[in-house]
Amino acid sequence: MSGGPEGTQAAALLSVLDLSEREPDVFVGKTPSSERQRIFGGQVAGQALVAAGRTVPAGRGVHSLHSYFLRPGDPSEEIRYSVDRIRDGRSFSTRRVIACQRRKGEDVAIFALTADFHIGEPAVAEHSLPMPGVPGPSEMVGTDEIVARHGERAAVMAAMGRVVEQRFLHDPFAAPPKSPPHTQSWTWFRVAGELHDDPVVQAAALTFVSDLTLLSAGFARLGGGWPDFIGASLDHAVWFHRPVRADDWLLYETDSPAASAGRALCFGQIWSADGTHVATVAQEGLIRSPER
Repeated sequence: MSGGPEGTQAAALLSVLDLSEREPDVFVGKTPSSERQRIFGGQVAGQALVAAGRTVPAGRGVHSLHSYFLRPGDPSEEIRYSVDRIRDGRSFSTRRVIACQRRKGEDVAIFALTADFHIGEPAVAEHSLPMPGVPGPSEMVGTDEIVARHGERAAVMAAMGRVVEQRFLHDPFAAPPKSPPHTQSWTWFRVAGELHDDPVVQAAALTFVSDLTLLSAGFARLGGGWPDFIGASLDHAVWFHRPVRADDWLLYETDSPAASAGRALCFGQIWSADGTHVATVAQEGLIRSPER
């Protein structure tokens, strides 16, 4: 990547997404310094998508990705992304990416992603979900206010807030229980600064952020927030319906149709501020009681 918003919050995210190629089709990603004992899942998914995109012919944008979190990532170890060029057809390119780290002297896979890229073509059928009528970002509660309310409980949010701006309809640490049929939650987000115009970087940044709040939908019917539960992403999928800009405001609607056996299936819909439906997200995650 050339150029960039040096000195801005977005530069931190660009630094994470700017991989180095160690050998053909093998890329290495950085992990920002953090007190977290695990690597944030959205980081690994975003980096894997960048690695895949680096090997795709020009003019082909990502339209979907499907991934599995296999092991927790160790922030003290580098992550290597090996890309398998599965297919380059007339209209589509498919890539498989395996992310590995060293564990006790050997390489182990921590994450696997398959992404598909499409050259784009005239639409025969064209429709999308309408944007829900919720307040705009200026009318919602911001990260700074949430952190001020909750202090150390919101330490991770405070750290992430330097890279991603978020606005919440309800306090995510004290959300009221939701009841069917109104079980959706809404959050506005954008990368804090200006990213490159590179479509792969924009899509990777959206993938990064889409993992932030999605699993919260799994306990929305119980109310409360993350200090009341512990969880981890098991898999993550994104379908890109339109080109996206993750550094503009985006509305994220999340909901969970089913939860059982310690797992919750969660869906997300994402719209740009002008009402364009740009992406759909799906994730199954593990949710446990802290007492376990």
